[in-house]
Amino acid sequence: MANHKSSEKRNRQTIKRTANNRVRESRIKSFLRKVEEAIASGDKKVANEALKAAQPELMKGVTKGVLKKETASRKMSRLSSRVKKLAA
Repeated sequence: MANHKSSEKRNRQTIKRTANNRVRESRIKSFLRKVEEAIASGDKKVANEALKAAQPELMKGVTKGVLKKETASRKMSRLSSRVKKLAA
């Protein structure tokens, strides 16, 4: 239990930030899941649109500190290569 005003404030901030980050992570995962489902269905057009919607969401996660830059880049790269393979 916090004993000082500053530590009580830090606890409050941590709780708020944790909740916000969970929402952001969940949102990112939802966008990625939509891309995965579109790839699984084999529809290139829908997969392409889902990927275009997911990319800004991933980068927003990077700017907010939820994801690391390299992690987001790796995810985008792997998804885009899988979407490209649908055409072949």
